[in-house]
Amino acid sequence: MKAMILAAGRGERMRPLTDHTPKPLLQVGGRRLIEYHIENLVAAGIRELIINQAHLGDQIEAFLGDGARYGACIQYSLEEAALETGGGIFRALPVLGRAPFAVVNGDVWCDYPFQRLPRAISGLAHLVLVDNPGHHPSGDFHLNGAQVNSEGEPKLTFSGISVLSPALFQGCTPGAFALAPMLRRAMADAQVSGEHYTGEWWDVGTPARLQALDRQLQHRAASE
Repeated sequence: MKAMILAAGRGERMRPLTDHTPKPLLQVGGRRLIEYHIENLVAAGIRELIINQAHLGDQIEAFLGDGARYGACIQYSLEEAALETGGGIFRALPVLGRAPFAVVNGDVWCDYPFQRLPRAISGLAHLVLVDNPGHHPSGDFHLNGAQVNSEGEPKLTFSGISVLSPALFQGCTPGAFALAPMLRRAMADAQVSGEHYTGEWWDVGTPARLQALDRQLQHRAASE
């Protein structure tokens, strides 16, 4: 399985930190955010990684290189301007190939064991859902057994971790577009499976959350 790490966003809510540093290279617990994903993916046997880049993307490529020091093989998908989640993945499809692939948001932190991700899916997508954080109490999607629906209660929050089939993008054209509407259409056709993960997960979307996560990881390291 290949995996794509989404790293092209501007990180507006993280300014001024992201004025000079791309969000995936911000540090928590003495490591860059994106390093946690790379190391966890490699530990799960997922070593072929594609990282998209736009805002300050040259810094990401300069820092990570070809991924050899992590035991990974990293390729980069350059976006002159950020193409949003859907457009960015669509642009990288020629490199991602024809089999289902994992996708991970570069601005989340989690201890999700990526070996749990299904290597094959019967529908168009498989989503990892988490408990709703305080800043997003309404959630995103309803999990009914192993089926994800856009309607229904209670709702859970999409973690930014998924397995997607290239067929999800059938009929798309190059350019910037969001992923969520495509997922909702697939849900309406009962083509999206999911799971509820109850481990640690952080949406590192603001400086305050970044600092809180950093304190937690530093405290954990000091107590080990």
